[in-house]
Amino acid sequence: MSLHTTENNNTSFELVSGLEIHVQLNTQSKIFSSDSAAFGAKPNEHISPVSLALPGTLPQLNKEVIEKAMRIGLALNCEINQYNFFDRKNYFYADLPKGYQITQDNRPICKNGFIVLDLANGTQKRVGINRIHLEEDAGKSLHDQDVAYSFVDLNRAGVPLIEIVTEPEISSAEEASALLAEIRQLVRFLDVSDGNMEEGSLRCDANISIRPRGHQEFGTRCEVKNLNSIRNVRRAIDFEFDRQVKAVQSGETIQQCTLNFDADEGTTSPMRTKEEANDYRYFPDPDLAPVVISDEWLNKVKEAMPELPRHIANQLVQKYGLNLSEAMLVAEDKTLYSYFNEAKGIVRNEKSLINWLIGNLRAVLNTQQRDISAYPVSPARFAELVNLVDDKRISQQNALQQLLPALEQHTDKSVLAIAEQLNLLISEDQDALFTIIEDVLNKYEQQVEAYKKGKKGVLGLFVGEVMKASKGKADAKKVNDIILEKLK
Repeated sequence: MSLHTTENNNTSFELVSGLEIHVQLNTQSKIFSSDSAAFGAKPNEHISPVSLALPGTLPQLNKEVIEKAMRIGLALNCEINQYNFFDRKNYFYADLPKGYQITQDNRPICKNGFIVLDLANGTQKRVGINRIHLEEDAGKSLHDQDVAYSFVDLNRAGVPLIEIVTEPEISSAEEASALLAEIRQLVRFLDVSDGNMEEGSLRCDANISIRPRGHQEFGTRCEVKNLNSIRNVRRAIDFEFDRQVKAVQSGETIQQCTLNFDADEGTTSPMRTKEEANDYRYFPDPDLAPVVISDEWLNKVKEAMPELPRHIANQLVQKYGLNLSEAMLVAEDKTLYSYFNEAKGIVRNEKSLINWLIGNLRAVLNTQQRDISAYPVSPARFAELVNLVDDKRISQQNALQQLLPALEQHTDKSVLAIAEQLNLLISEDQDALFTIIEDVLNKYEQQVEAYKKGKKGVLGLFVGEVMKASKGKADAKKVNDIILEKLK
């Protein structure tokens, strides 16, 4: 049985999808009260009369929420609505204390933006951002704690959210997963959210429909709710696309509905019929004044915006000839990029520095399971190590395996002094080097003959043996050149 996926063209239908991405903002307190917004507390520990919606309580807007929403809006090329307000979205659920959610309907804080995605085939795709609106999160219903009852935890009720709504311009599961990954990277870089999908800080709903390939009219959409990983977004879209194609080909009519995704089975199932806006009976919240963003406030936020990873990466690509994935390793990590900027004024070869940062040093940090911000070797001292390698005063192997660990332990001595103390500096004694090379070639007479008969691969054996005999204190390129000359 053939499987239709959005990544192949073996069907006369095409995918039309848009994402609704809920981002939990990392403020200390909730959006309309002073309750803690921290994750991981005991059930119902972070609540108050406002969170519980007790009679007589009134919401008070957290100013930091507005600033964080503006930052992500600017990063996504949006217009900022300098006059916006909150609405009430009316529906009943056990974990919604007020019986309505405070959100934004007619006047969201951001609108008309876009995001550019880099796809695996080397192309780019621009996807429009319809809007970004602010709202409060609901609580959490727990259905697995008791056989007879469902429990409710309201710690999350009132935690600030932004909802990023894309245009229906996503045409493959790859594009959807790339978009979600880009949003997660952006909110972390801008420090508006930790972006942890496993903790619910980033959640995604996917609207999915199909239409005959090349047609402009939209099909009937189904919404898959609460996808909690990038992988599941991809799986859900592929499954739902395949389901809808098979249904239409069998003569069925697609019914608009809300779907649940079973991550274990990789399948979707209906939850309820899809609500429309009029079902929620939106109206402006009478307890909250409109949000007025002055020109001065907006300009202050704009001026404080950092360079975004894509712009940094493009600069690194152009200046150092990196590929985009290499450049993004530096650009998307603020602490690594800061480390690079501190070291590049001292290092003589900036490209060598980048290669060390995304190669050897990255591997060291991964092994040690720590961030570069906690690394004991300062950027200046690391730059000196790179210079020693580039100046051929120490081999890269000795720098990595001996000098770097010594620098981690001894922060009070100069890099050169430690290299000298460990006897790591490359010997300038040409006669001694020639002697070692002669000894190696004499030891491997059969391999020398094999080389002369065309088995060029043994050259690496000779170089490796000389480096081993010199304890890494020879210049590998010089060794290679001398051996080639002797083998002629």
